Amino acid sequence: MGVVTRGAIMSSNNKKSNGKEDSYSGLCSHFEANKRSKEYVAHQSKVHSVGWSCDGSRLASGSFDKSVTIWSLESDRLGRDGNYKVHTGSVDQLRWHPSKPEVLVTASGDKTIRVWDTRAGKPTSTVTTKGENINICWSPDGHTIAVGNKEDLLTFIDARTLKTKHEELFKYEVNEISWNRPGDKFFLTNGNGCVVILSWPEFKHLHTINAHPANCICIEFDKSGKYYATGSADALTSLWDVSELVCLRTFSRLETLSFSHDSQMIASASEDLFIDIAHVQTGQKVHQITTQAPTFTVAWHPKKHLLVYACDDKDKHDRDTGGIWLFGLPNTTY
Repeated sequence: MGVVTRGAIMSSNNKKSNGKEDSYSGLCSHFEANKRSKEYVAHQSKVHSVGWSCDGSRLASGSFDKSVTIWSLESDRLGRDGNYKVHTGSVDQLRWHPSKPEVLVTASGDKTIRVWDTRAGKPTSTVTTKGENINICWSPDGHTIAVGNKEDLLTFIDARTLKTKHEELFKYEVNEISWNRPGDKFFLTNGNGCVVILSWPEFKHLHTINAHPANCICIEFDKSGKYYATGSADALTSLWDVSELVCLRTFSRLETLSFSHDSQMIASASEDLFIDIAHVQTGQKVHQITTQAPTFTVAWHPKKHLLVYACDDKDKHDRDTGGIWLFGLPNTTY
């Protein structure tokens, strides 16, 4: 067995440090050349949720105007496939199937969720729920849909039979929900600043982590499954190690967030008039997008360094513009 010297360890650490710095510098350079945003009119009122299909070919947006808009990405342009008003209440959150790029689920205040085949431009199924729905997610295998309502009731629906598998009513405010990448644990954030971890499918309590001193609003896992990030009303984003359940670092950042496809960056936003893009490994700021209004939702493309976001933009008559923005486009247009 070879002997590892202190010098070798220091050299290895320096290489790791230099690698992080090279990654950070490369990302900064990329966005210096690709920092243009383009607005697309999507709805007649504010946009609450945006998301990319698993292959990145389509984008969906859901709005307070009760409609869903489907887009196709062609090179660095979004083409509008259609706008569909099938819900009778605000569309508050949407999520694409983890492995089927044509399947989408939407959650609405009209006490339904709708499962869509976006190739047909319409829902294939409607499930009536017990309350006004505000959050939704798929299990990683695509077999279960979890939906939460304003009364803090979580309902777990079999995606194949559309029958309820389990219901759980909580005595505290439940915010965002998510499975981990392997799908054996279920995470939720709550109004007490905590992340609650439950086993799946047993739904037994495993851990409660005091993540923030204020309302813990959102949670997202990176694509590798090594990290998750939480956003809070305390204006901090925290980065956590999934296996150790320890906080690796905090960013003086914001409340709604998204990991880039390569796990190198976190985009975060809130009521402040900018979107912050931070380097995961160092915590340094890669880029800042200036906005004209508070930002409701952000989502990185699953394969490219393109970010879509939606703000509370108004026209000159103080009416909602209903727009979405695509960031990461080349500065030079041809």
